[in-house]
Amino acid sequence: MFQSKKNLKNKDDQHLLLDYLADGNLETLGELFGRYMHLVYGVALKYLKDREQAKDVVTQIFERLIIEIPKFEIKNFKSWLFVVTKNFCLMEIRKEKATKNRFEKYSVEQNMESAEFVHPIDEDLNSSMQENLKHCIERLKKEQKDCVQLFYYQEQGYKEIAEELEIAEKKVKSYIQNGKRNLKICLEQLEKEHEV
Repeated sequence: MFQSKKNLKNKDDQHLLLDYLADGNLETLGELFGRYMHLVYGVALKYLKDREQAKDVVTQIFERLIIEIPKFEIKNFKSWLFVVTKNFCLMEIRKEKATKNRFEKYSVEQNMESAEFVHPIDEDLNSSMQENLKHCIERLKKEQKDCVQLFYYQEQGYKEIAEELEIAEKKVKSYIQNGKRNLKICLEQLEKEHEV
């Protein structure tokens, strides 16, 4: 049974919430959400620092509420909505960070190797080359091995590796650079051995 807009405005949050849970009427949810749209926008803007993105979050959060509200026992809608919005924004930041790390991985400083040379570790390898590569990685010095594995196999950026290994970012770059050089030498040696 649909209620008039005036009726909806006169109800407090908890009553609107119960009404929405009872009949799934989006107009009821719209009234409830409308009271806190500015809050959602403000939180999104604070975390994402982008007006357009923050506007998108307002729409996405409303869509999420349709699914999320029935799953929870909500005592205070405003507080709950704040937490939902904050978590959503943090997930978005994490996703962006992961994308940025992947981009950083593929646009590694050209000073590592000349731009024309593509290192075997950057290519899709056949299984025997992969075996050789694994073998060569095992032979690297510990610091080089750790950095190369975190960078290429766990897709971490310089900053994350530096924090995890508790070393300077410059060291991370240097270990990866030297590690790649040593891998290249090792792979070339193995290829020569196979040719013999």
